[in-house]
Amino acid sequence: MPTDLLSHACIRVRLPDGALYRWHFEKGDDTVQVEVSGPMTFDELMLSRAAVLSGFGFGFFFEKDVVADIKDGRLVRLLEDWTPPFPGLCPYYPGRRHPSAGLTALLALARQKASAAGGGS
Repeated sequence: MPTDLLSHACIRVRLPDGALYRWHFEKGDDTVQVEVSGPMTFDELMLSRAAVLSGFGFGFFFEKDVVADIKDGRLVRLLEDWTPPFPGLCPYYPGRRHPSAGLTALLALARQKASAAGGGS
């Protein structure tokens, strides 16, 4: 159970606003947030990953950031039934006829980068 993490050393992550990240779990309609404790707190996920790989405690990561570690057996996924797959981030914008100047600039930059990489527009 996610609350079992309270009796284990966990590596915490501090968010940009100074708050500690609360580990989020879902299983069916149940949602649990756990404020873990542990020997270290980082404001950078790769430092947190290094601490976990060094055996200082459990960590909470996007799977895409540690997939090689899982594949090579350096990390093991825990509470798999409480951590449904996350399909990744996807940009959305309002369906207005006239997008904001900021959104227009972002879309132009994305198109420019895609064209430069050979990806079209």
